Amino acid sequence: MGLGACYLRQMNLVLRLLEGELTILRLPPDASVPSWLSSERPLVSVTRTADELSIVCPSNLVPDDVACEAGSRAFRVEGKMDFSAVGILAAVLNPLAQAGISIFAISTFDTDYILVRGNVLEKALAALRAHFEVLQ
Repeated sequence: MGLGACYLRQMNLVLRLLEGELTILRLPPDASVPSWLSSERPLVSVTRTADELSIVCPSNLVPDDVACEAGSRAFRVEGKMDFSAVGILAAVLNPLAQAGISIFAISTFDTDYILVRGNVLEKALAALRAHFEVLQ
């Protein structure tokens, strides 16, 4: 177990598997935020860059004709993370990388979210439970 994981165990890091399937989609950078998008839980993220408008939202919101990557599940790092904390996301992602699981990460002001494809959810749960407490 790396230094980051030891540090997080000392912090009593807890991950929570959020309910529901999420979809990730990419729109052109000048696209408007879609009218069908709502603030439905468990997670909605809208990020605009010079290159794209990236959206993560519950799959049930996305119309059938929208190109997307459906079928993701999300883990939330429980509690508020201090901006001065080092290596939190890396320590959570290392077990997933070692298990060969790709991720999509979202950071907010308070915490981090890690999305994995639904078809590897059980494998991700096993990898994370070996290092952290995971609530469902």
